[in-house]
Amino acid sequence: MRSSRSRRSRVTRRKTLVTAAVLPLVAGAAALGGPSARADVPGADGRDALRGTKPVWATATADRGSTADRAHLTARVYLAGRDARGLAAYARAVSDPRSRAYGRYLTPDQVRDRFGPSAWQTARVTGWLKSSGLTVTGVNRHYVSVSGDVAAAEKAFGAQLHDYAKGGRVYRAPSATATVPASLKGAVLTVVGLDNAPRMVRHDEPLPPPDAVFRNSGPFSSYYGSNVDPGLPPAYGAQQPYAIRGYTGAQLRAAYGAKRRDTGRGVTVAITDAFASPTIARDAREYAARNGDAPYRGGQLTQVLPDDYRYTEECGAPGWYGEETLDVEAVHAVAPAADIVYVAGASCTDDDLLDALTKITDNRLADIVSNSWGDIEANQTPQSAAAYDQVFQEGAVEGIGFYFSSGDNGDNVAATGTKQVDTPANSAWVTAVGGTSLAVGRNDTYQWETGWGTTRTTLSADGESWASLPGAFTSGAGGGTSRTVAQPYYQRGVVPDGLALANGGKQKQRVVPDIAAVGDPNTGFLVGQTQTFPDGSQRYSEYRIGGTSLAAPVIAGVQALAQQAQGGVPIGFANPSIYQRYGTAAYHDVTDHPLGSGVSLAVVRVDYANGYDDSEGTITSLRGLGRDSSLHAVPGYDDVTGVGSPAAGYLASYHRRDR
Repeated sequence: MRSSRSRRSRVTRRKTLVTAAVLPLVAGAAALGGPSARADVPGADGRDALRGTKPVWATATADRGSTADRAHLTARVYLAGRDARGLAAYARAVSDPRSRAYGRYLTPDQVRDRFGPSAWQTARVTGWLKSSGLTVTGVNRHYVSVSGDVAAAEKAFGAQLHDYAKGGRVYRAPSATATVPASLKGAVLTVVGLDNAPRMVRHDEPLPPPDAVFRNSGPFSSYYGSNVDPGLPPAYGAQQPYAIRGYTGAQLRAAYGAKRRDTGRGVTVAITDAFASPTIARDAREYAARNGDAPYRGGQLTQVLPDDYRYTEECGAPGWYGEETLDVEAVHAVAPAADIVYVAGASCTDDDLLDALTKITDNRLADIVSNSWGDIEANQTPQSAAAYDQVFQEGAVEGIGFYFSSGDNGDNVAATGTKQVDTPANSAWVTAVGGTSLAVGRNDTYQWETGWGTTRTTLSADGESWASLPGAFTSGAGGGTSRTVAQPYYQRGVVPDGLALANGGKQKQRVVPDIAAVGDPNTGFLVGQTQTFPDGSQRYSEYRIGGTSLAAPVIAGVQALAQQAQGGVPIGFANPSIYQRYGTAAYHDVTDHPLGSGVSLAVVRVDYANGYDDSEGTITSLRGLGRDSSLHAVPGYDDVTGVGSPAAGYLASYHRRDR
């Protein structure tokens, strides 16, 4: 049974595989703390090493011999630019309220001229690749695309490619760290594509037609606690209410402190996902009209789409339609006057999602970027980390902030067997958004929030009791301590050492998330989308949805309100400002037991057994709240909700600010 479509793109239930560099992996941070793949370490014969290009799974015991010389490959050689360290340093300075350079953003042209690769660097890299026997298939300011056979790649990168056993399959990878000629003088940031191990693509649904219909059954509460059935057995010493039908914009805006004047006018929010819903404009208009949101102005919602799409089946394209719909409708619900630009990836691969992000920075398409996708840290590579962080740093220099959902599987142990965080949310250069369970009461009043962590138990056959309490863990806000990214400066003095050193080492690490908003699907958002019904017809319908896929666009909408509040000046990379406000009236300090240590919270859900009607009956269950695997929302900073969720004082702090 699906959980009110609690989904985070590519981080959900069904797992499919896509070959080559397919999912976003890590995000490190020069100057903030984290890995770098830059070619600045001497390798064999005076060549410069591209750290991390030999994957950890390419071991001697897994080695199955040399890859055939004539085997074909494609790769991207990312360019480091004129001054990679200078870019990271300026990105920090321009984002830090204590710096003299704070807010002195550059235009994309200035970024290109000051930090981008020179014509000399690009020409030298291109010439080297061609002289090695590789075919250059594309050149832009970020990377050089090449194709060719294994023998040419080995010549270019000074490393033999071998076949290695991994997970019951055999994949190609360098047998040693790849290198580049020292004569290139640090022009190469990294190379992606020498190994072809697939990454896990995890998405809820399979440009095909819209996805199969999903509907909630009810009964519902219209606000938290409004509908309690005395005929159901109590739980935790009280009658628990039915889950809400789904919060709307008015309820979310009230919960997070928005006043009538706070609309996001003059601010542009970008949303990146893979593919593009063919009905998004119609669905968004219909949803706004039905649920009291402001109608869209002409040109308020636009799309930037690729020429074509790929991996539609492997990525589950229709599921991404729902992701785009949620993101667009949530941003508009919270920030009704903000412009929204949807920038689609041609697929759910690293390459295509990076291309979508660079379109935003190269053209400064937005001030705020909401991203509801990611992967587990175990699937990280330093190469992808370096490529992503370069984009995030360029965005910071331009006054663009990136927001990533932290994941929907808590500490990931239940899903992967290993306690770990998600990426790119672990990057020191992005704002990681965690999830809460939210109670909005009568007249849109904020009641409380818990850290999102859900357990499930069903009604007994005789209807007299719940089968077991608290039940099995189903989903929860992602968080925890990174194993690959060092602690960024803005977390010092805020994140407890017990979390920063949770991996048992002596070096403090990045902890996720930074901030939080509603994510629990049992206290989730009402969304409207064209879906495919069992009779084959395609019709608009509405359902409740959650996940940190909801939390990220909600926070993006709140940030649009904050930017408007400070006179339209871009907030840019927000983490230094977010942590500077820690411990003030800017945040709700979210804990797992907001009503007291002895009070456990839950809601009752009734779901269609088949997901859309009562022809096969319904299932009544109790969903426990505030039980996020091994993670805990406690007073102060925690690894479920970060510094907390925005309170009325958050937007007020931007109104008072003197920039």
